Amino acid sequence: MAKARSAPDVWMIVSIFLILAIGLIMVYSASAVLAFHEFGDRFYFVKRQSLFALLGIGAMFVTMNADYWMWKKYSKAGLILCFVLLIIVLIPGVGVVRGGARSWLGISSFGIQPSEFMKLAMVLFMAKLLSDRQQMVTHFTKGLLPPLGILGLAFGLIMLQPDLGSAAVMIGASLIVIYTSGARIAHLGSLAMIGVLGLVGLILAAPYRMKRITGFLDPWSDPLGTGYQIIQSLYAIGPGGLVGLGLGMSRQKYSYLPEPQTDFIFAIVAEELGFIGGTAIIALFAILVWRGMRTAMAAPDTFGSLLAVGIVGIVAVQVFINIGVVIGMMPVTGITLPLVSYGGSSLTLLLTALGILLNISRYSR
Repeated sequence: MAKARSAPDVWMIVSIFLILAIGLIMVYSASAVLAFHEFGDRFYFVKRQSLFALLGIGAMFVTMNADYWMWKKYSKAGLILCFVLLIIVLIPGVGVVRGGARSWLGISSFGIQPSEFMKLAMVLFMAKLLSDRQQMVTHFTKGLLPPLGILGLAFGLIMLQPDLGSAAVMIGASLIVIYTSGARIAHLGSLAMIGVLGLVGLILAAPYRMKRITGFLDPWSDPLGTGYQIIQSLYAIGPGGLVGLGLGMSRQKYSYLPEPQTDFIFAIVAEELGFIGGTAIIALFAILVWRGMRTAMAAPDTFGSLLAVGIVGIVAVQVFINIGVVIGMMPVTGITLPLVSYGGSSLTLLLTALGILLNISRYSR
């Protein structure tokens, strides 16, 4: 399939690099105290993040120049590999437990999260499957159930770890792809009701999830337990005001706010850079999503359009959930802020995915 291609979307590139640069600065600012306490090196986390950022930029450059339709050929194999990794990570002694979840494969402090790879693999496969069977997507049993069955299986394996945050992002992005492909609202609405009932079941089945819900609804009912993270996050955001306390001047990073460089880094952004700084990051994400959706609408084929929607969906859903948790609008799910939070495999993989999105933009009509 030979087609003339142009330069990638400049707005998208600028927004990606600006968010990434702000992320590196904030990872250092948020983690310096913890890094010095734990490792005797204030730059421990930011050095590792910089390394993965460089790897990710290299991968983004490769995927930005590799014609996106080649991924269609490997989408099924990629999905199968990710399913295998999701099974392997559940094996005791093989999967590494961090933060109470058996979500990692690796040695010592270096590792990968198979659930991160599954998010992209699922979107790739959904884009291929639904573009090939576009005429059938309005049919419930033949068109909608097969992709939902695959999605449900992946969701189940990720929840066995358990990792509700990654599972929620995968489900959200995949449903956006399914809806965009032409699925009927009535079908999706009915399934949404079933999903809500299933979610309630999952919450009731695990006492710690129920505690997170009650802690979300009333953090002060358990201020030293389930409500602790939300309370400390709000303690960070409140004093930030309009312009913040100043870069590096956070108080909550001094062992008050858990995970200041990962899940709750946006709270440190709001504390140090204020409402203006937080709004600037949200605006950059909005530009990235806008240009990504514009790319999806102008893509030359259905596969490219659905793939672009899925990649944008991964970013948008993850940003929405992370910031929602940080400002106390959603229960704690343990999910990072894309391109900003500390995290090697998630950063590298997301930049790889954004490279694919940039390649699609090169063929936009």
